[in-house]
Amino acid sequence: MMENSISSIQNPKIKKLLHLQQKSSERRKEGLFVVEGQREILHCIEAGFEADTFFLCRELFDSGEYADNLRRHLEGKRVFEVSEDVYQKIAYRGTTEGLVAEMKVRTHVLNDLELKENPLIVVLESVEKPGNLGAVLRSADASGADAVVVCDPLTDLYNPNLIRSSIGAVFTVPVVACDSDECIDFLKRKGIRILTAQLQDSHLYYDTDMTGGTAIVMGTEATGLTNKWREAADAHIRIPMLGQLDSLNVSVSAAILLFEAVRQRQIKKD
Repeated sequence: MMENSISSIQNPKIKKLLHLQQKSSERRKEGLFVVEGQREILHCIEAGFEADTFFLCRELFDSGEYADNLRRHLEGKRVFEVSEDVYQKIAYRGTTEGLVAEMKVRTHVLNDLELKENPLIVVLESVEKPGNLGAVLRSADASGADAVVVCDPLTDLYNPNLIRSSIGAVFTVPVVACDSDECIDFLKRKGIRILTAQLQDSHLYYDTDMTGGTAIVMGTEATGLTNKWREAADAHIRIPMLGQLDSLNVSVSAAILLFEAVRQRQIKKD
């Protein structure tokens, strides 16, 4: 249902939208988060999230690649048409095809995860950079991982930078936030091997079996993993470092390890 058009950045609905984009406290209070871009919004809706309000710039929306698929999702929803000037203020990227949405928050917990046989899970301890988490989610989606678990998170899972950097993978891969003790207990109960990525006391990743249920656990680039995870691990793995530096970006490391698991599983399958 198309509501009144908005042509001023001072409109209260636009101010609320900007507050949701900028403040995690506002997102928690309202139970809403912001998604921009036709592709990202479509991924979000298809993942089961419910839209609250849409802001549509007609001039940009009608030429978008996913516009036809989205029109049916706009029916019966609150839709405010905004001018191009307003859209440029509320959209981080100018190439998001004229649509920004306020979506209702959904909370995932570990016991909600629907895991297939021999699941592949990524666990990140205290990740703090939304861009890194977004990139890990893209690798998790590409490798067919079952879930990404963020333990003791330092970043909001509905941070707009995370959503943008993941290009919607935050919606295509189940993401759970919990504390480390809860996650370790869950993995042990499910019989999922815990492989911690660390330099000390470790084996080369490609010499480690990843064909069964596997959780690949990584810490921050600055401090690595806490002893809690090192002690809970079934095996410690490392990526060989042949240069002068001793670490890779966590998203690069995740991609290498995830696709090693894919390689091993494909060989076993064949």
